[in-house]
Amino acid sequence: QLQASGGGSVPPGGSLTLSCVVSGLRLELTSIGWFRQAPGKEREGVSCIGKTSTTARYVESVRGRFTISRDNAKNTVYLQMNSLKPEDAAVYYCATVTPVTIMTRRCASDNTYWGQGTQVTVSS
Repeated sequence: QLQASGGGSVPPGGSLTLSCVVSGLRLELTSIGWFRQAPGKEREGVSCIGKTSTTARYVESVRGRFTISRDNAKNTVYLQMNSLKPEDAAVYYCATVTPVTIMTRRCASDNTYWGQGTQVTVSS
């Protein structure tokens, strides 16, 4: 199971760190991704990470502002979000994804496990 947390309300330019706690899986063998869905929009893959930090992938709109990381000892994947913009506002979900490598172009759910969403609001 996956459990996401860390959402909240921040002004533009603010920061948040989302956490995804993984249980029942061997995180060190699992690729995890973060997705978001805003009202009226399709779900979007934001970032994902494979077995090592060098595999971290980002959608273009967040590259340079968001950082995904993993702590296998804590069974947790993080999404550090800096310089937040109003367009980043959405419900964020973590999920297991198809294996992520340095060749991965797009984060894709493997349709196995999803965490509950955590709301991110960016507003002045």
